[in-house]
Amino acid sequence: MKELKFILRRIRETPLSIVGLAIVIFFTIVAIAAPALAPPRPGRDPYMIPRYGYSPIPKPPSPEHPFGLTQGQYDLYYGVIWGTRAAYRIGVLIIAVSALIGIIVGGLAGYYGRIIDEILMRVTDIIFAFPGLILAMALVVAFGPGLDSVTLAMILVWWPGYARLIRGEILRIRSEDFVEAAKAIGCSDLRIIVKHILPNAIYPLLIMASLDIGSVVLTVAALSFLGLGAPEGYADWGQLISLSRNWITGKPGEPFAYWYVYTIPGLFLFLFVMGWNLLGDALRDVMDPMIRRR
Repeated sequence: MKELKFILRRIRETPLSIVGLAIVIFFTIVAIAAPALAPPRPGRDPYMIPRYGYSPIPKPPSPEHPFGLTQGQYDLYYGVIWGTRAAYRIGVLIIAVSALIGIIVGGLAGYYGRIIDEILMRVTDIIFAFPGLILAMALVVAFGPGLDSVTLAMILVWWPGYARLIRGEILRIRSEDFVEAAKAIGCSDLRIIVKHILPNAIYPLLIMASLDIGSVVLTVAALSFLGLGAPEGYADWGQLISLSRNWITGKPGEPFAYWYVYTIPGLFLFLFVMGWNLLGDALRDVMDPMIRRR
């Protein structure tokens, strides 16, 4: 109860934390309620956006299509609603698998040290030597365009950050008295790592993961925008923005004639990333031991 009161007090003291939490809750509700907000057609992949013609010219919002139709006559409302679920589906999967790999690699490197540490950390250094987006693009090209390739590429690019973070935390914790006491009474290495070290090293990883969800979704959207991710017609914010790039300048005499095709998916992507970043900052304020000490 005391811990819960402290967390709530810290969140109340930071208005931006409340904003971030509200945004994340909003998108979570939209993702969960997607089948009710935008019912999919029976017998079709729900992530494929319904199409209402083949005209290359977007159509403005109407009662039938509240956000309008994109180039190729895809329903923008359906796309951004199911795009929210797709963002969670891809973002959480990439972060979860990357964090798991990072915990295993960083845990082994930090606890055993010596040659194991050298080998595992040199592998992570090799991956860190390349810019993340460029390496992800190269891997997607090698694997072949598609969401499965993007997911695998992002996992291969993202896990080293978690491995290095966990390694540093374990190097700090493994010499503590409670770890030495566990060794003295004969606990196995696995039990010491899982029961004693990881619970005390996991908090920075949770903060990093909450901050990274927005970054991962933004990177996946960038790959889709470049044509390396989701196929055309898939409910993906990056794909929707890609469909709007020919209409950003509008038409002669009406520079904002097609504002809806890029503003709406761009706003969804912007708010999603901002919400998770603000929530990550809130978690850092709650879990940071230096702040708690004050």
